[in-house]
Amino acid sequence: MRKWLLLTSAILLEVTATLSLRGALDRPALYVLVVVGYVGSFTVLALVLRAGLALGVAYGIWGASGVALTAILAALFFGDPLTAVMGVGIGLVIAGVLCVELGAQSAHARRAQEEGEPS
Repeated sequence: MRKWLLLTSAILLEVTATLSLRGALDRPALYVLVVVGYVGSFTVLALVLRAGLALGVAYGIWGASGVALTAILAALFFGDPLTAVMGVGIGLVIAGVLCVELGAQSAHARRAQEEGEPS
């Protein structure tokens, strides 16, 4: 559970930094939040890996979730376009993340079964 909370924190820090980057165009003081957000995000992502989440799963979820959430929030906060095609793309990103996670769970269960451990 801890690794998922850390991953959620890393995603939210990255999205905050990216949105702040856009906002910093008009308010340069937000560059501080950009730096803190990105440094914090990568730091927490390293903690996620240390907690045992596989790199492919962690990075896939972090990257894909960040893209989807940033697109949605940029539309809300900055009036960026969010078309039906973009909505389909966001849905595909979510589906891809689910496939990566389900594949990782399946591989873990198979490995545990081969080693005779409870899954």
